[in-house]
Amino acid sequence: MKYVIRFQKTGVICYTSHLDIMKVFKRSFKRAGIKLAYSQGFNPHPKMGFAQPLSLGYESLDEYIEFETAGDAFSADEILGRMRALMPEGLDLLSIKEATHNKTLAADTVAAEYTIEIPLGETEKNAAVTMEPRSLWQSYMGQDEIMTLKKQKKKKEPVLVNIRPKIREMVFFTSEECLRIDAVLDSGSDSNLSPELVITTVLERFGLDIPRSEIKVTRNKIHFKEHLT
Repeated sequence: MKYVIRFQKTGVICYTSHLDIMKVFKRSFKRAGIKLAYSQGFNPHPKMGFAQPLSLGYESLDEYIEFETAGDAFSADEILGRMRALMPEGLDLLSIKEATHNKTLAADTVAAEYTIEIPLGETEKNAAVTMEPRSLWQSYMGQDEIMTLKKQKKKKEPVLVNIRPKIREMVFFTSEECLRIDAVLDSGSDSNLSPELVITTVLERFGLDIPRSEIKVTRNKIHFKEHLT
């Protein structure tokens, strides 16, 4: 059987890498007595994978892992119960269902919703971010091109790219303490935009000198070509 578990990743475990989270799930399946199906070939590996890797330091309220079991030893509810008991703090398993989609979730991912929270110091409170949210949106999204440097896998030097077409939606919110951005960005194998490039261009656009370590990013939802029914 093939299943999909929806889960959240919050708190200090957001600083655990994608590969280490994969190891957590592999060990938990084994400890729970759930046998996974394995691929064929010289280097067999368990048939499991995430919809979309989550960057280090990001929290998420909507993550998915799909996996295939070998045999029908446990029902879906039994699998969820056994796995929940073994998860570390911050990895909260929300639900499980049998997979009905044809492609892998990674291949089916098209977009993701993010919240970016930029804290404001005294200098920034008196800067451009004192504008109304609509004015902020117009200043940023009204650009014909939003150019920034992006690292390429096959090239040593970063390449100048236009990220404007990869931003599907964006809303600005302001308060005395924080500039918040809710954005829907391309995500997946066909087209992908990292929130890091949005952060870089927003800081540059509004002249904000905020350390990256103080900016919080949360992935709120993943969008798929096919609905998970």
